[in-house]
Amino acid sequence: MKKIEGGVTAAKGFKAASTAAGIKYKDRTDMAMIYSEAPCKAAGTFTTNVVKAAPVKWDQDIVKNSLYAQAVVVNAGIANACTGAEGFGYCKDTAAAAAEALGVPENAVLVASTGVIGKQLPMDKLAAGVKAMAPLLDSSLESGTSAAKAIMTTDTVKKEVAVQVEIGGQTVTIGGMCKGSGMIHPNMCTMLAFVTTDAAISKEMLQQALSEDIKDTYNMISVDGDTSTNDTVLLLANGMAGNPEIKEAGADYDAFKQALNYINETLAKKMAGDGEGCTALFEVKVIGAESKEQAVILSKSIITSSLTKAAIFGHDANWGRILCAMGYSGAQFDPEKVDLFFESAAGKMQIIENGVALDYSEEEATKILSEPEVTAIADVKMGDACATAWGCDLTFDYVKINADYRS
Repeated sequence: MKKIEGGVTAAKGFKAASTAAGIKYKDRTDMAMIYSEAPCKAAGTFTTNVVKAAPVKWDQDIVKNSLYAQAVVVNAGIANACTGAEGFGYCKDTAAAAAEALGVPENAVLVASTGVIGKQLPMDKLAAGVKAMAPLLDSSLESGTSAAKAIMTTDTVKKEVAVQVEIGGQTVTIGGMCKGSGMIHPNMCTMLAFVTTDAAISKEMLQQALSEDIKDTYNMISVDGDTSTNDTVLLLANGMAGNPEIKEAGADYDAFKQALNYINETLAKKMAGDGEGCTALFEVKVIGAESKEQAVILSKSIITSSLTKAAIFGHDANWGRILCAMGYSGAQFDPEKVDLFFESAAGKMQIIENGVALDYSEEEATKILSEPEVTAIADVKMGDACATAWGCDLTFDYVKINADYRS
């Protein structure tokens, strides 16, 4: 597997475009389009929130019931959530506009929205944006990057990644882009991710690969504990790499899954590290667990602890908050056997051994915790299972950003 430059346009046959439709933002692009020259097998995973945005419902139907997908239209600024029948109608109208502009069936168009909940989309601006983007579609890396920038809301940086892998004697490319900075919590979050590949793979195996992989990637991140109404991950495969179609488990499927995992984990970490107002990516590894389930529960509990996140912001080795978060997680373990370490580019230090603090240097610990990427490692000494979760610190700016988000 080789990492390459690019995002959603890296794979053969995929194009992207973006435009400033003026949906909410007045000084930047706010719409993006992804298009495949060939029909795609489509897979998707969506929010577990009972309150689902209109585009989520639209995409769930397309992924499940359409023979193929060929385009995605995304807008930033308004989420089209809690908008009733009118909002769902706008999904259909958007797909119809794209179908006319691109010459594809209406049920081959996926849609996604992100932004303020409860407002109706200005359909005239959305339709104009679709019409403006169609002639701008391009396979260049720059077009992919521009699309990644256009879907941002409170994100501070664009998020994209691409890799290549040999499958069946052919070079297969997988690329992706995402947005997400707030309302992020495990079990799919305000997170939109779009992954494209030229791999030839059956719809069933494509969905299986995605559904399995989100458990260890997108579902292991948290920024603020709020599960969004709009979470969507879409995976499109157009088969243009020419590899023998992956129809069952085996070496080719494993190679595809490994590359997909790299894409999804990288995008997930980019979102966690760009959490609203954050200054650091906070990684938590639980090792020595009795089971994978136990390790997942413990790592998620630590990563979502507001007190722990605040301590990371203050560069404070307040290990009691971590042990406390493990204790109320619901997972059973012996706190008097836990070892805890902090690690970053500045070094690694053991903080507690068998549940008791060691005689460590607070100054050295602060130095380790002052890096932009910080890891806590908790060894519960019960077995060989492990899990990793990603989050960020909790800062003053998080409150500032979210206090007046609508206005």
